[in-house]
Amino acid sequence: MAGALAGRRIVVPETRELDLFARMLEDHGAQTLRCPLVSIHDVTDAAPVVAWLRRFVDDPPDDLIAMTGEGLERLVGFARRHHIEDTFVAALGRVRKITRGPKPARRLRALGLKPDVAADEPTTAGVIAALSRENLRGRRVAIQLYPGATGSELRDFLAAAGATADPILCYVYGSQSEDRQVLAMIDEMAAGRVDLIAFTSSPQVRRMIDVAQAHHREADLRQAFARSAIAAVGPVVARAIEAVGGRVSIAPADSFHLKPMVTAIVTALAPAEP
Repeated sequence: MAGALAGRRIVVPETRELDLFARMLEDHGAQTLRCPLVSIHDVTDAAPVVAWLRRFVDDPPDDLIAMTGEGLERLVGFARRHHIEDTFVAALGRVRKITRGPKPARRLRALGLKPDVAADEPTTAGVIAALSRENLRGRRVAIQLYPGATGSELRDFLAAAGATADPILCYVYGSQSEDRQVLAMIDEMAAGRVDLIAFTSSPQVRRMIDVAQAHHREADLRQAFARSAIAAVGPVVARAIEAVGGRVSIAPADSFHLKPMVTAIVTALAPAEP
């Protein structure tokens, strides 16, 4: 297929938007190697989530900190299955909503709602910075956590500010069945048969490291990172890559979404004009 990325082999480690991201690259002629590094599942024990939802509905908090769009969507799913979706969304409309990044904001808009406070940077530190400008004394703050984040830093900040935190984790990452696929991608990259791997979230990076370590393939992963270019959708992901020895050579300049990322990839990998 003709296009700016014709002949380029690009690993696309994406889960929810795998097809969209791959198609955007393929439209420019790339050959995509799809590697869903992170599988996402509801927590096994639904009871704490349902109890949290009922607290939210029966006595809504003052604030909700939405850390991820995935978490918000799954909370709505739990509410739907326990026949309190409408009352949960109605309660959600009455509380102040703080979002960590664009994905929870998009999920709120899909529910007909919008953020009241948005973090300038899509990190826990960004949320804390945004809330540092607010008077939180006496406020009850619900926190939608995400896997790998204990929320301890956020809870400590809220406690120091005089607020009461009520955190919940409603989903987990589980991708044991994908180990072979991940190892195959590491082999392809280490052999120099991949032009680029494009990371769109920090858990993808962590998952690749965990698989390599579990199978004693750390040296192969270092070789893979050395022989393939690495793209990151934004600074948080870039820092995660660089923390494990990778070097990010492609990233959007200032808008951390798929379309700007594809533009950056095309700009970096397209053949030079004669």
